Amino acid sequence: MSDLKLGLALGYWGAGPPPGLAELVMAAERLGYDSMWAAEAYGSDALTPLAWLGGRTGRMRLGTSIMQMSARTPVATAMAAMTLDHLSGGRFVLGLGASGPQVVEGWYGQPYPKPLARAREYVAILRQVMAREKAAFEGEHYRLPYPGGSGLGKPLRSTIHPLRADLPILLAAEGPKNVALAAEIADGWLAMFYSPYDDAHYRASLDEGFARREARRTRETFEVTCRVNVEIDDDVEAAADRVRPMLALYVGGMGARGANFHFEAFARMGFEAECARVQELYLEGRKEEAAAAIPLAMVEKVALVGPRSKIAEELDVWRSSLVTTVLVSGAPARLAAIAELVHG
Repeated sequence: MSDLKLGLALGYWGAGPPPGLAELVMAAERLGYDSMWAAEAYGSDALTPLAWLGGRTGRMRLGTSIMQMSARTPVATAMAAMTLDHLSGGRFVLGLGASGPQVVEGWYGQPYPKPLARAREYVAILRQVMAREKAAFEGEHYRLPYPGGSGLGKPLRSTIHPLRADLPILLAAEGPKNVALAAEIADGWLAMFYSPYDDAHYRASLDEGFARREARRTRETFEVTCRVNVEIDDDVEAAADRVRPMLALYVGGMGARGANFHFEAFARMGFEAECARVQELYLEGRKEEAAAAIPLAMVEKVALVGPRSKIAEELDVWRSSLVTTVLVSGAPARLAAIAELVHG
């Protein structure tokens, strides 16, 4: 049974920056939180908040959960990662993900097919740049130097020396093949809708990746971070009601019918019929009904809801799981309550 680390999930902004972010981050550091994590979709970016807020802290790791691969070329990502790692004194964690076709093609204007092959090439170029090798790559999706054009391009080496050539790279994944790829090419896995009660398929996928010839890590040295909703309330159903709208959004509204990774994650837990009903309601615009259609058992697979005593007991299951860092959110009072439950 391992000790869980706590991370502060900052997510991405709505219409603008949430008030009190700096104070929240500093409170989390005082409470012993190990890390903070920023995200991006098609609004605020993941790097700028970490640079701004990271300057207010001295110990917390600064992670992206996630940086969208389609938003930047591999070398641009490597430049940003090495720069922020220097500025933070070696506290940066590069979390990458492929996102989905709606965002990749609709917002970034990049092709989505073959996301696993793209991720493999992307990470290979990152490793090359961070090792200060000349950036030269001949792949199906990425080529350096650019073929054609002026004909004057040549392989270049980063002018800066990385603070850490082994700067950790974590890969976001939900499907079995992508989880195996994370174990093979990355230093960790950014999990989403992971259930410690139904993780045999994840363990098998990770073992498959670790067994591949080029794998960098073993399960013992591999980081697994997971966003977990924690709702403390003596009324379990009331606590679950605060999680249901988010689950309905992801299961019912993210992606398209037949192409929703989150739907598939819950279907693997045995909730395929429930997911189908939620998706049907959500796509019809009946969002409140979609949320109400999510059973308590489905919420409890991936979230911690209910009285403190119930959550404290369920945390033992998480401590025995693959997860090494639990990412949570909330005001300072909630962060303090969670820290007390996790660390005593």
